This record gives sequence, structure tokens and C-alpha cells, in this order.
Amino acid sequence: MQFEELKNVLVAAAKRAGIDEYEIYYQAEENVSAETLKREISSFSSGVSGGICFRCIVDGKQGYASSELMTQDAMEELVLRARSNAECIDSEDAPYIFEGSEHYGTPQLAPPALLDAGCIRKTALAVMSHTYAASELVGDGTQCGAVSNVRTTHLFNSKGLSLSSTVGMSGAYSSAIVRKGDEAAEAFEFSKENGEEALSALSERAVTRALSKLGGREIDTGKYNVLFDGRVFRDFLSVFSPVFSAKNAQQGLSLLRGKEGEVIAADCVTLIDDPMREGNPMQAAFDGEGVATQKRAVIDGGVLTTLLYDLTTARRAGCASTGNGKKGKYSSPVAISPYNLSLAPGEYSREAQTEVLGDGILITEAKGFHAGADAVTGDFSIESAGFRVLDGKLAYPVKSFTVAGNFFELLKSIESLGDTVHWGIPAVTAFGSPDVLVRGMSVAGK
Repeated sequence: MQFEELKNVLVAAAKRAGIDEYEIYYQAEENVSAETLKREISSFSSGVSGGICFRCIVDGKQGYASSELMTQDAMEELVLRARSNAECIDSEDAPYIFEGSEHYGTPQLAPPALLDAGCIRKTALAVMSHTYAASELVGDGTQCGAVSNVRTTHLFNSKGLSLSSTVGMSGAYSSAIVRKGDEAAEAFEFSKENGEEALSALSERAVTRALSKLGGREIDTGKYNVLFDGRVFRDFLSVFSPVFSAKNAQQGLSLLRGKEGEVIAADCVTLIDDPMREGNPMQAAFDGEGVATQKRAVIDGGVLTTLLYDLTTARRAGCASTGNGKKGKYSSPVAISPYNLSLAPGEYSREAQTEVLGDGILITEAKGFHAGADAVTGDFSIESAGFRVLDGKLAYPVKSFTVAGNFFELLKSIESLGDTVHWGIPAVTAFGSPDVLVRGMSVAGK
């Protein structure tokens, strides 16, 4: 059954069950991907997934139920299960159905088409071929691949709100491993362009970055001026983004509680969440509750202008939702998260910032965030690698050191920002950052 048919069955079933307030949330997703290993296709997958969720309010209580089975009988049962669940669920927050926003943005990109299996296989093999051709040092363990997915969402409720969207992403990647003697290094690159020239450039970038890591030295423990590559700092934004959640703040799980309107970062720092970011194929005009999304500065010139709210946390705070109540899957509860969160770029090129850095470290790789970072306190201790900078120029690669600090103090210590934002893989939630210069950071080396 198509969504319109499912919706009509659910509406009729709700009426028979005496349910006046309800919401229907439907999601369908198609995926196809291929990966290579040792110069041949090592895995291939293709699939369709999705389902529907029915949420209702009965006698002031909320209930919901979901199903992947799209039949009339399943829809009839779905309504009855949601009604039954409403009798069992208690909440301090009074539930309600959102009537809709005054205006919704229009995605700038046409709905994407899913690439077929043949195209995906061909692209993955082409990236592999280009990657091995980029250097004789490229060796076994190198993995390349191509992916394509399309997601369609429908939201309909008893207040007359009816919204839909189709988003998707296609791209290719190269995870190049180079070996020289007993030493090996790896680098990952992704591109949403799939022309032959773009795939060749993708492979060249991955191999060049991997080669640049060979010959890494250890450094002494001490205080260093640090230039974070934007690809690394966007990982900091990803890990610590929960601190901007109003729910976490209201539950005492964010140190930004009560800080709206206060200075929390250097005056060169502006942090933007842009659901309709230009060029992003995963643009979102509305959130999982039907609230219109908007581009907004979470931090503006160092000042925390707003936390990120869904409808429930906004009602608690006596403000409007920021449209950040998202559903990861059709059956998931609403959770607060950003869309495209990034630091606004500054005015310095990489070369200019390296020169201003003078004597220090350019950090181009960091790992272990899952174990080495605490999103509540802001503390982090991250295994890193990069390049020693001497007299404003890259001197030699460095490896196996740990950089430690506190995210909230880091925001206040930012001295300058690069002129280019480096975005991660396009997704429903994506992060980006320019290069970030900070002085006097603690580094544990040899």
C-alpha cells in the first residue's frame, strides 16, 4: 500500500476508535552500496526499509505504536495498539499535536534518484583502480566503495498538517593504505561527485594524505600552540553537540544550562545550524514534529544565542521550538540534534594560519573520542597525529601523542579560523569546521 492508502485506512480506524487527536509518521528508504578489497568487489548490498508510526492522545495521555507491515489489517491493529498504550504511559509533560508552522522552506535541490546496482559497482571499481594507480606504495587493506540512498518521509496529523520530503545522497570513497618498509599509513576521502575526473581526484587526495603521514616522529610532552585541521575540529563539534540540546540542559546534563545570552566563546566564533545548507542533498524543511526548520546562529560572535529545542523542551522553557526535534527512524522517539552544524569560516588560508602559528603542531588526525571525551563536563584526552610546525612552516609528520583540554575552554581560546569549511559526509546530521588555531594546549608525547 502507498502512503495515501495507509493514511486513509488509519484515519478511518482512528475515527471508529473514537480518537480525535493523532499523528501519522511514515518513512521509506532505499539503499545500494558496493565495496572493494584486493582489487575486486568484496561486498554488495541493496535493500528497502521503513515503516509507519501512529501517535494519538486519549484522555490527555499519549500512546504510539509502529509497524513495518503495510496492510489494512496491520493499520487497524496499529491504531488499537496505540490507543491501548496511551492507557499505560504517564508523563509530566502534557502531549499535544502540532498545528503547523506559518512558513516552510523549499529544498533547493530536486528529489534525488537512486543509482542502480551496475552504476554503483562500476563506480566502486573505478575508485579502486584510481587509488592503486596513484602510488606504487598503495597496498592490501585499501578499501574503496560507492553508496546511494533515498529517503521519503510523510507526516500527517488531525490538525490538518500534511508534509512530505524526499532526500538522498550518492557518493564514493577511498580508504587508502600505503606501506613503506614496516610502516603503514591510512587516509579516508569521500566525494559526492561520481564523474571519472572527480573519482581520480578523490583517490589522489586519499593517497597523498596517506603518504604524507609516513616517517612520523614522536614529540616531547609539553604545551604547544595547535592548529586543528577542520576535519578534526568537526569531530569535536560532533562529539560535543549534545551540550547544545535544551533537553540535556534542562536535565542538568549540559554546562550551558542558563547560559543563553552569555559569552561562552571567543568573539571570532559563530556556530551555525543550517538545515537547508546550500549544496547539501539532505536538506530538511521540517523536523520530526512538523515544525519548520530555520538557519540560526547557536553562537553569534561568542554569545550563546539559543539552545536547540523540540516542542516539549520549548514549552518547558516558555519559548518556541527551534525545529530540532528529529526522528532518526519512523519508530524512534523525538530527539534533539542539529542538522548542518558548523563554525562560520574566518579569513585565513591554511598557509597564513600556519605562519601565524609559528612554532607548534598541525593536528590532522584524532581518534578515540568515544572513550576520551565527556560531553557533560567537556573534558577530552584524544590520541592524535599531524605535523610539527617550525618557523611557520610544516617541518615533519608527528604521531602517537595525546592532546587534552576542555571543550568549553577551547571555545573561549580560539584565536583564528580558516577560510574554508570542511564538511563530513552529507547526512541528516552533518558537521563542518574551518581550521582552528588555539595556543598553549597540553600535549602528552614521549
